[in-house]
Amino acid sequence: MTTFDRLLDRPLRSPIFPEPVRVIRVERAGTRHKVTAEGLSTHRIHQRMLNGADIAALMHLVADQRTDFAGDPELFALGVEARRIQLGYTFDPFFAVSASRIDPLPHQLEAVYGVLLKRPRIRFLLADDPGAGKTIMGGLLLKELRYRKLLDRVLIVTPANLTDQWRREMHDKFGETFQVINRDVAGLSYGENPWEGENLVVTSVDFAKRDENLEHLRRVHWDLVIVDESHRLSATKYGSEIKRSQRYKLGEMLAQTSAHMLLLTATPHQGDDEKFRLLLDLLEPDLFATAGLLREAAGKGENPIMLRRLKEDMTDFDSKPLFPPRYVHTPQFRLSPSERALYDRVTDYVTKHFRKAWDDRRRNVGLAMTVLQRRLASSSYAISRSLENRLKRLQALRDDVNNLADDPYLGYTEDELEDLPEEERWELEDRIAERLTLARNLPQLEAEIRELEFLSREARTLAKLEQDRKLLELLKVLGKLNGEKLLVFTEHKDTLNFLVTVLQKQGYAVTHIDGSMGLEERVGREHEFRDSAQVMVATEAAGEGINLQFCSVMVNYDLPWNPTRLEQRMGRIHRYGQKYEVNIHNLIAEGTREGTCWPWCWRSSKSCASSSAVTGCTTWWASCWATWTSKS
Repeated sequence: MTTFDRLLDRPLRSPIFPEPVRVIRVERAGTRHKVTAEGLSTHRIHQRMLNGADIAALMHLVADQRTDFAGDPELFALGVEARRIQLGYTFDPFFAVSASRIDPLPHQLEAVYGVLLKRPRIRFLLADDPGAGKTIMGGLLLKELRYRKLLDRVLIVTPANLTDQWRREMHDKFGETFQVINRDVAGLSYGENPWEGENLVVTSVDFAKRDENLEHLRRVHWDLVIVDESHRLSATKYGSEIKRSQRYKLGEMLAQTSAHMLLLTATPHQGDDEKFRLLLDLLEPDLFATAGLLREAAGKGENPIMLRRLKEDMTDFDSKPLFPPRYVHTPQFRLSPSERALYDRVTDYVTKHFRKAWDDRRRNVGLAMTVLQRRLASSSYAISRSLENRLKRLQALRDDVNNLADDPYLGYTEDELEDLPEEERWELEDRIAERLTLARNLPQLEAEIRELEFLSREARTLAKLEQDRKLLELLKVLGKLNGEKLLVFTEHKDTLNFLVTVLQKQGYAVTHIDGSMGLEERVGREHEFRDSAQVMVATEAAGEGINLQFCSVMVNYDLPWNPTRLEQRMGRIHRYGQKYEVNIHNLIAEGTREGTCWPWCWRSSKSCASSSAVTGCTTWWASCWATWTSKS
């Protein structure tokens, strides 16, 4: 052994080097020695020319490094175990599953390990049916990539009411601590970019889409972006022009500033092939140059950036179905003579003004009429309130009929109106339904006011009776439940208030959820429904992110005109963990537009299996509406 052999391959900590090192080589260079060492942390090569005194000091350090085995054996064992876990993914292909608190299912493992992780760059749309566990799949992907040292900065974008749910799921199930960035957190940044300070961030889509946040986000890079309910990132093509919503612009920016991007939605196709193509464009621009190419690829099952599985096809590891059967009942009923008379008169009023608006190219007024028609289909109370409010607004416009706003939709398209948060949509729809008129002079306005006075009086009388035939059908369903819980959906806050009041008078324990509630209040109402209330009445605010597997019966008191929303509603109770057969009751009156169109449109009890099915359903509904409005 030479004099310097004792220095070789020994860890040393000395002020001569900027970090702990391992000496690789010692060479004589005249009266000095050239020492080459490798940094233990950075693995950088450090070279130093040392004199005899420096070499002696290094030799002394080596002599002092004696192994006496006096360390804490428990800490040593913990350190070895930590290192073993750190390297676990190299020998366990499902390591994130083993290290997470989840009950994995075959379709989840297939998506993450069979599809996503095989891609060098993940740009993908995961579009399984509601209740299939897309949050779990997103968390598994995130965790696996984190173990493999491929992720550092992650952004999760969700609807506002789901931000805390995502934060809790990531912490409780995957041990990842995310910071929620909202208005309060951003306000504390004092001029700094709030998106740069945290590596793991969850935020709401409507907060992130604001101009000031878009500007900050544009300067930040993310290793992975996950967007939940990604169908909200909508753009619409009109002829050769594409109108991008603010949410879509957020998606475009995040697509440019992220290495990996995962879009999650149970309803990827809203009945518009071009809108669906533009959503996929966020992942791989121009992968499908036209909607025709997209339809052709879908028909052949050759969409390389999308995975969609139906509940009917999902099984456990023993090949048993994951979801119990789902039965949809649509028992049509007849309106009472007074209800029929009101329905016909309001429908005539709507049809007349809708057709005239289209002829006069005043389509904003025509769309206002559709709002009234939807509330007429909901309940006598809802249409009563809408007619009364419209009457009051038009009375206030007597002296100003020629100064109506040129842009009553305040820059929104009808599609963007559908995508607004529920409370904002209600407010805008109220303004639309209440103030738009085709009247261009005072006599015309007076004539419409007189017509509305009659309709409003008739609707108010019916609403006070609280004897709607539809309400009686709901009470029939309740009477057959023997204490089972019931979830009731309606599109309109007025109908919700009406149902809550009537059901409470009938002696039922009732709770409700609507878009005016904050997250904590919604969670509280969910717990109330589980623990004490028999009936929950909900608007579309409960159509996403709320899990009610303890309930197996649902009533659609009115039907949304977008069929994909029905699938979201049913996904609240027909989801993983449901133990009983699920029964859905759609309340539709005979001889109405809804009664004529929906039985043809709705695909019985099964999910829409493909984009073409959704397109056909929506196209039929639009055609049916056009047929009714064209009748004289």
